[in-house]
Amino acid sequence: MRILGIDPGLAIVGWGVIEKRGFHCIPVACGAIRTPAHTKTEDRLLSILNDMKALIEKYKPDEMAVEELFFTNNITTGIAVAEARGVILAAAAGHGLPISEYTPPQVKQAVVGYGKADKRQVIEMVTALLKLPAPPKPDDTADALAIAYCHAQCLGSRMAPYFNQ
Repeated sequence: MRILGIDPGLAIVGWGVIEKRGFHCIPVACGAIRTPAHTKTEDRLLSILNDMKALIEKYKPDEMAVEELFFTNNITTGIAVAEARGVILAAAAGHGLPISEYTPPQVKQAVVGYGKADKRQVIEMVTALLKLPAPPKPDDTADALAIAYCHAQCLGSRMAPYFNQ
């Protein structure tokens, strides 16, 4: 099964594609979609939409896993990320991809074994678990691979329905 993991954002959308083969996860490709600052939001969203469509068509994932929104203090940033996330979900739906969503603590639990792990721990574990030659850059890409890995671990689990309610 091929999984496309997405860490949504307006400036940077991290993405990672992994292949789940039995109990193993093999990295296929990863990267980031970047949109230039000081560009109109609608142009940035269109760029994300077009790049997402191209990624889906190129890597032909069976499913998509996306990080759920996590609001901290800056609601303005949260709204922009929500808009980008909507475009990402629409691209997946347009290709008929099943979509699963995971919170940051769920991803950290699946990858590190601790739901409050820090970013450095997640990057180190993603690098080790996927046997990558170096940590993925930027951090959004590592997060996307972690989201894909989380989904791979949940597939077939009796707990899977509880993760996606």
